Amino acid sequence: MTGQTDGNSIVVGVDGSEPSRAALRWAAEQAAVLHTDLVAVHAWEPAANGHAPYAPAPAGPTVAQQHEQAARVLTATVREALGPRTCDAVLRVVVEGPPARVLLQQARGALLLALGRKAHGNFGLPSVGPVGRECLRSATVPVVTVPVARRSQESVEAVNSPSLAGSRTS
Repeated sequence: MTGQTDGNSIVVGVDGSEPSRAALRWAAEQAAVLHTDLVAVHAWEPAANGHAPYAPAPAGPTVAQQHEQAARVLTATVREALGPRTCDAVLRVVVEGPPARVLLQQARGALLLALGRKAHGNFGLPSVGPVGRECLRSATVPVVTVPVARRSQESVEAVNSPSLAGSRTS
């Protein structure tokens, strides 16, 4: 798939991060409820060599190898987020190009575009990164930003439990 969707799908941006796995899980639940297709999209750009055009090319991964690595990232992320059985029902799309542009193109005509985000921004910065901001600004379909689930209160309660408080040495 290199163009827009058929109008009966949910597109989700996947980059291998925990926020993208959260978005993938949320989008899979929505796709099941709405009886729609789920399209997981991973955009990648070739690694720049940073050398002058006349300099010899350094030995590094080829564009084909980079594409294969991007496909492995997408497959592993889908499998980790949804499990081995569910991941076969997900259409996986790997496209070379700037992430925001690729996601906007892939989501054209979809029901919505789902993106992951951190639960809270650091130092007063927004929790949505530059790709998310561009998608929110320019999308022609609804965009949902899915936060990473907070850590369970269980671990916080364990640290603050009276039994542990009394066992500390001063």
